[in-house]
Amino acid sequence: MSIVLIVAEQQPDGHLRKATLNAVSAGKQLADKAGAELHLVLLSKDPSKVAEELKGLGAKVVHTAAAGEFEHYLAETYAPAIAELATSLNASYVGMASTAQGKDLLPRVAARLKAAMATDVMGFGGAGADITFHRPMWAGNVFAEVKLSTPVKVFTLRPTEFPAAATGQGAAEHKTFSPKVESGKTKFVSFNEVKSARPELTEARVVVSGGRGTKGDFKEIEALADLLNGAVGASRAVCDAGWVPNDLQVGQTGKVVAPQLYIAAGISGAIQHLAGMKSSKTIVAINKDAEAPIFQVADYGLVDDLFKVLPALREAVAKIKG
Repeated sequence: MSIVLIVAEQQPDGHLRKATLNAVSAGKQLADKAGAELHLVLLSKDPSKVAEELKGLGAKVVHTAAAGEFEHYLAETYAPAIAELATSLNASYVGMASTAQGKDLLPRVAARLKAAMATDVMGFGGAGADITFHRPMWAGNVFAEVKLSTPVKVFTLRPTEFPAAATGQGAAEHKTFSPKVESGKTKFVSFNEVKSARPELTEARVVVSGGRGTKGDFKEIEALADLLNGAVGASRAVCDAGWVPNDLQVGQTGKVVAPQLYIAAGISGAIQHLAGMKSSKTIVAINKDAEAPIFQVADYGLVDDLFKVLPALREAVAKIKG
């Protein structure tokens, strides 16, 4: 039986990154279509904490490797280990969430396996050995069905397109392995984490984003986001102008989000930005320009000055919340 191998990601604080749950769910879908077994793999200095959580996600086997070299993520140490395991299992598919780590790691794994690769996969077609990968192109304006012809197929998954895998689905078999750890020309120096009381942008249920219409004043954007227990986002133009940090950018070259509620204030709706948020469940657009492209994807639109609307909206929400 063929094997679908999903790479799990551990956060610097030791917890499992939530996007891994979406990747596991996607792996299950693929395994069902391909008639394959689902396996998970985690590399860590101490995988014991996360391994227990992974074992309850419905996979057949959870593979873990513990080594001091895996304490901090480095592609040069992780890629050979993942490729070695995939080869030993004779895995047909190797996948991971399209996080910053996934985008960095999986192409290197594909190169070592001499495998074709599909990125930002949103779904699967076909069955058995005739699997296709559904992925966006041209900033999401075109969707392609891609068929990979190599024996091993590598892919990254867009987490927002798959539900999170539920826990408590029975204990998977746990196997440890000891890959040959390669020391490359890079070394881990430090990790300077940006601390924030707000939820992670890609994992938030509510995102309030600002564009050029804010003129660099994000006070109202941040106040509404905090009232709604949401995250703050921004358009590329705002980040390029240096008004807010780049890690808040939503879009094709930024972060892809799909919250329950997305509020776009002062954002015109360029194709690049829409590619990163148009899968949101409910989109509210606020813009003075009635012809702004953002209104074409919005569920609710208000043509007005965001500096008038946001304070009024915040006051109304505060009254509802009591």
